[in-house]
Amino acid sequence: MDFEYHYSAEQQKFRQEVRAWLDANVDPSIKRRNGEEMEPKVWDWAYAFAKKLGKKGWLLPSYPKEYGGGGMSSDLAVIIQEELEARDVPVVTGNTLDLPALFVWGNEAQKQKYLRGRLTGELVSYQNFTEPSAGSDLASLKTRAVKQGDEWVLTGEKVFVSGSHGKGRPRTPDFLFTVAVTDPNAPRHRNLGYFLVPTGVPGISLNPLELLNGREQNQVYMDGVRVPADGLIGGDTQGWQVANSTLEHEHGGRGEMPGRNKPMETFLREVKHTGVGKDAHLQHEAIEAYIDSEALRLIQVRNHWMYAAGQEMSYHGSQNSLWRKEGNIRMADKMREVLGLSSLLKYEDEKAPEDGDLEVFQRSSLVGAHPGGTIEVQRVIIARRIGVSRTKERAAPTPSTVAAQKK
Repeated sequence: MDFEYHYSAEQQKFRQEVRAWLDANVDPSIKRRNGEEMEPKVWDWAYAFAKKLGKKGWLLPSYPKEYGGGGMSSDLAVIIQEELEARDVPVVTGNTLDLPALFVWGNEAQKQKYLRGRLTGELVSYQNFTEPSAGSDLASLKTRAVKQGDEWVLTGEKVFVSGSHGKGRPRTPDFLFTVAVTDPNAPRHRNLGYFLVPTGVPGISLNPLELLNGREQNQVYMDGVRVPADGLIGGDTQGWQVANSTLEHEHGGRGEMPGRNKPMETFLREVKHTGVGKDAHLQHEAIEAYIDSEALRLIQVRNHWMYAAGQEMSYHGSQNSLWRKEGNIRMADKMREVLGLSSLLKYEDEKAPEDGDLEVFQRSSLVGAHPGGTIEVQRVIIARRIGVSRTKERAAPTPSTVAAQKK
């Protein structure tokens, strides 16, 4: 059986167009060091470059043209992704998980005001969900939203809020997409609203956190922050449903083609270069790590096909998330066993493999077990969707399934 992705003549022709445009618009000296905050020069260039991509409809190319996307098929969109990755081009987009919620649940005015700006690179947003006492059990959050006239007033605390920023740059996006309790007397999952919270207003502050992944994390405090009426996406008690369109993408149901696996590429080169692979046991461990990465790639390719075809996913997104979370930890363990302490050397050390990719992967494999729902949460979602749990559920609507229903 052939598990490789085969490109069409149309894709290869478009690849040449993308390469020619990148040749003319990418500064080859601009590089982002893996796992590190961007230097000011790099951040400024990447922020401006995102707007260039957005002007062409190439920043988020699979979204409709009428909202600032490229209106492209996923087959062509993946070519842009691959060519950007091949050159390690840094692009500042913030967190893009608000896009499915805006597309599925936003009204036309909200799409023109917010979605268009996100797709063209004019607006940057961060995800603002997790709280100190409510992460994986998101429905237990405590942030409150109170209606006052034509505005909503939000008060609460969020943590582990991430996005794109550079050294010395203010960690302030244009808005934060967040979930807050709008009706404390309503039943669980029917008491929340999904808001786009502006950051340049009184009462909000973002405070940097130094965590294991070392970058781009914030603690957010909201004290009487005023949000205009059009900052509420969906109904005032539909926040859980809207948030699940975001979470469906975050878990792996967005249908993206797997990107370049730099840590695995580096690992395999080191195995060959150092000769450790000649040892039968270490050879076996290296192969096991590679098989883990290939299994994840195949799950992602399948999800890409389902999303492109407008098929509704059930357990598929969380299966992707579960395998990625557990598989990355297994791969990191095997990399340490095969290569020893060299896999823990940062890029500053002259003995670090290549650009310190493996050390970054060691840290990210642990950090990645938590965002977007823990390992246990993914198992619960899968159980509910395959019918082996007391509670059953379906996947939330996504831009793909909504577009398929309109055809």
